[in-house]
Amino acid sequence: MEVTPLTKRNHYEEITEQLKNQILEGKLKIGDKLPSTREMSERFGVGRSTTREALSALKAMGLIEIRQGGGCRVIRNTLAPPAADVRLPELDSLRMNRTTLLELIEARQSLEVSNALLAADKRTDEDLAHLAGIVREMERAIGDDLEGERTDLQFHLALARAAHNSILLRLFESITSQLEQAIRDVRRVELYANRSVAERLFREHSAIYEAVARRDSVLAAESMRLHLEHVESILTKYV
Repeated sequence: MEVTPLTKRNHYEEITEQLKNQILEGKLKIGDKLPSTREMSERFGVGRSTTREALSALKAMGLIEIRQGGGCRVIRNTLAPPAADVRLPELDSLRMNRTTLLELIEARQSLEVSNALLAADKRTDEDLAHLAGIVREMERAIGDDLEGERTDLQFHLALARAAHNSILLRLFESITSQLEQAIRDVRRVELYANRSVAERLFREHSAIYEAVARRDSVLAAESMRLHLEHVESILTKYV
């Protein structure tokens, strides 16, 4: 893996760009395993949290998978349509812009309530089985911040896919990737490491799943609305 000295701009973005280009240009091939987070951090001269942010961005682009334990592998050498086609430039300075972040939360709420409603109407048996598996993983992950974050994201993404609307899915993926990067530390400390909060989040996700399973679109949408209002009440204490 080649490394170019970093400039003074946002380091995680520059690391993301370097790794992305190496994948798209074929210097890193599908199946190649990336160096460990520690090794990459040493090569780039940054902290591990910065490297993890870059890897999360590459995962959101669909270029790599991040396995439990931290191993990363290239799984794609072209940009997935959401990353290539959906771009919101005004979100680049999200960390410094409280107003934009709050608007982003509102936009996600609108999308996710619609996703829940549509998923209840349009989900397949395969979609439901996938959601059920994630809910079981969420229950086992209570108290584990990293695993709790992973399963939470997987649940919402699976629900968006179960809505079977490609436009809504692309918008959801774009908004979520930006939002997760902005609030990752808050999510891990406040939402998942706090066991009582994590247990409540599990119950909320279970309620959404049960409504989707019963094909009750009104209840699914309402359960999602209540869940996101709870999450927002926690996040807005920090932004």
